[in-house]
Amino acid sequence: MSTDLATLRKLAHLSRLELDETKEQKMLGELNKILNWVEQLRELDTTNVEPLVHLSHEINVLRPDEARNTVSHQEGLRNAPRKDSDYFRVPKVLD
Repeated sequence: MSTDLATLRKLAHLSRLELDETKEQKMLGELNKILNWVEQLRELDTTNVEPLVHLSHEINVLRPDEARNTVSHQEGLRNAPRKDSDYFRVPKVLD
């Protein structure tokens, strides 16, 4: 399977690419290589091959979620640009 220069120009127009003549020839060669590779893949017999859903059979091992305070209330407010005793002060959003 291969494509011609007119098809490449149409694809370039649809994808909003501007190619000069030297880049057109290079892109046409690369596109034809890709299409030939896909054609080779089509020739493979995949009747007994299950579809690949995940790349590996490993399962993520995550630590259990445990609620805990790692930063105290005072430490959290220490670097606040504006604070009011126990709370962050933020600009008014609603009227």
